[in-house]
Amino acid sequence: MRFIGSAIEKLQRHPKRIVFPEGDEPRVIQAARQFHALRLGAPILLGDRARIGDVAQALKVSLDGVRILNPAESEELDKFVRRYKSLHHATGLRTAEAREAMLQPNFFGAMMVAMHQADGMVSGAVHTTASVLRPLFKVVNLAPRTRTVAGCFVLEVEDSRFGQDGVLFMADCGVIPAPSVEELADVAVATARFALHLLGVRPRVALLSFSTKGSASHASAGRVRAAAALARQKAEAAQLEVDIDGELQVDAALVPDIARLKCPESKVAGRANVLIFPELNSGHIASRLLRHVARANAYGQILLGLDRPAADVARGSTAHDILGVATIVGVQAIHHTILYPGAGQRLPGRTKP
Repeated sequence: MRFIGSAIEKLQRHPKRIVFPEGDEPRVIQAARQFHALRLGAPILLGDRARIGDVAQALKVSLDGVRILNPAESEELDKFVRRYKSLHHATGLRTAEAREAMLQPNFFGAMMVAMHQADGMVSGAVHTTASVLRPLFKVVNLAPRTRTVAGCFVLEVEDSRFGQDGVLFMADCGVIPAPSVEELADVAVATARFALHLLGVRPRVALLSFSTKGSASHASAGRVRAAAALARQKAEAAQLEVDIDGELQVDAALVPDIARLKCPESKVAGRANVLIFPELNSGHIASRLLRHVARANAYGQILLGLDRPAADVARGSTAHDILGVATIVGVQAIHHTILYPGAGQRLPGRTKP
């Protein structure tokens, strides 16, 4: 069974509440309707009720089972304003400024998730990545014992020989422009843990470079090699059953015949199901190339390292893409305390990215 189908079945057994701040966007309305129709949980659209109703009517989409919430009319607004002001009291934030922030759907949605009034948040179909991440970083804690937030894409490709029966996890594709060795190792371990809980199989993590095992001598390749070694140490300390290798060129990571030539002793080469990119340019470019050129189903970016589940979808996402991301965020919510023991037990404000 394809990955997203199995995720849908899992979420049907454990339905969740997902908030969509871009409530009047047609693709979001269609995804929310499907989320309810598939019995995945309760979709929450933020925005003006009349505007959302008009868009849904034009689309001939029923809003039965879809909750609509206007931040400006919410009985929770004053409480959210007080909470947000308390988070940033050290900066001298005024009540009027806190209210202005909370009237913005992405801030209101982030606070809903932080205050456990929703199980996850999906935004980005209209807003830029910065407009989605900034509210989350200002409202939601880092997960316990976590220092790094990263964006992960889950891709399904037609050729099942790649990854895990055609499923690949790719990170970081949207958050850290130039990760340090420590950050790169954190991203590798976090993505491996995420892949393990979603697929239930041993992650095989390739830290990618233009070099394979010293085939080229350059500081950037050495940085990836050092990050791979550190990631193995972190995974061992966390008792995470995973295989990690690097630095590897992408063909050595994915193609068995090439792997046998370049690094025959590797447990990862030729069989990688998790790809970790050396910096944001390569991760972002690769995820878009696979989606558009290889016509892969691309679900992301799923945010890893936050205390509560959230995702920033691409502005070019279809309703199907948004539904898939919402499904994964819902499944992430099921497993979140396993992924991050102690997550979600604190009110926002203790730690922030």
